[in-house]
Amino acid sequence: MTRYENKIGNGERTLLFRMYCADGHLTMKDKSRYSLLSWALACTASLAPASLSLLSLSRSMALVMAGLALATQAFAAETPQQTIRLGASNPYSFVTFANADLDTAVNAERAVVLVHGVKRNADEYFHSGLNLLKQAGLAKTDTLLLAPNFLTERDKHADADIPLWPHDEWMQGTPSSGARPGIHALGVLDDWLAYLGDRKRFPRMQEIILIGHSAGGQLVQRYSLLGRADQVLATRGIAVRYVVSSPSSYLYLDDNRWQADAFQPPADRTCPDYNRYRYGLEGAPVYLTEQNLSPEQLLHRYAARDVTYMVGALDNNPDDRVMDRSCSAMLQGHTRVERQLTYMRYEQFLATKWGMDIHHRQFQVTGAGHNDAHLFNAKSVANELFP
Repeated sequence: MTRYENKIGNGERTLLFRMYCADGHLTMKDKSRYSLLSWALACTASLAPASLSLLSLSRSMALVMAGLALATQAFAAETPQQTIRLGASNPYSFVTFANADLDTAVNAERAVVLVHGVKRNADEYFHSGLNLLKQAGLAKTDTLLLAPNFLTERDKHADADIPLWPHDEWMQGTPSSGARPGIHALGVLDDWLAYLGDRKRFPRMQEIILIGHSAGGQLVQRYSLLGRADQVLATRGIAVRYVVSSPSSYLYLDDNRWQADAFQPPADRTCPDYNRYRYGLEGAPVYLTEQNLSPEQLLHRYAARDVTYMVGALDNNPDDRVMDRSCSAMLQGHTRVERQLTYMRYEQFLATKWGMDIHHRQFQVTGAGHNDAHLFNAKSVANELFP
């Protein structure tokens, strides 16, 4: 038998959750309700040898579920959900998780905005963000952590005043279609930056770090190229950094892809839409077209931005079921690691082509795959992002 115990919360709210299980590899990797439920069921199953009576098994299950209920309550207490108002001309509501009360002025000098993946599990990403801040030695008095939640109609936090997207289309930066239609996901990031740049709410704000992982990484990568809010913040003395973590695909600015050891248009014409948005600029959303910028002008603006790319060194499975394997994505590489390294070369290809310098950082996280909890709990990531 193996004893498992986990402390959830802090101070008077600390809960010690303990159980004995036969299977030595069962762990409580995080505090999500779903992980706790899976763990509880597996733990109970491990307590059910042939000699164990049904009554004993029922009692064991009852104990596990009682602990699960307490752990779920502790998880909720440690995950402060709030709803705020974004947008100046057309205000709307948006759900976020934060380590400070956003109804009052916050004196933090730094904000870390962590955008979730395709599961839209902002609550779990919030806890990953807390681990990142802990590893970096950043106190919540100085660092505001936000985990905004992009929602669909089926999500429990959906509301008539919240923009909603079909499934995963928010990660492309496209407009919402439900409840509050016509609000671009890229525009939502504009509104978040404007919100954090409000000196009445955040009088001491100096820096905003916008981090996106997986699907969130796709949104932040496109926003680092197409976003338009950072220039206003610069006039207020607020710097913006972009961190793109492990996206499945990237936005290219011309029709060249890495083919036969060179960047050139694909010779194989079996993927005719490979350069359409979200992979290229053909059919780009109104959010971009109304800016009236050429690809060269976009690159020039992007080159001046502080952008960091990161990916788990083990995120190299070409058959990953949650990785984009469309032909348009496969033309960018066969794994997330390969796609990111290829995009770094592509930046330099365009820089040479259009005569400018680009110096964006990129690093791999040793021993990590695609899991956000593992990535953001790595000391090496904290050191890279907050040197």
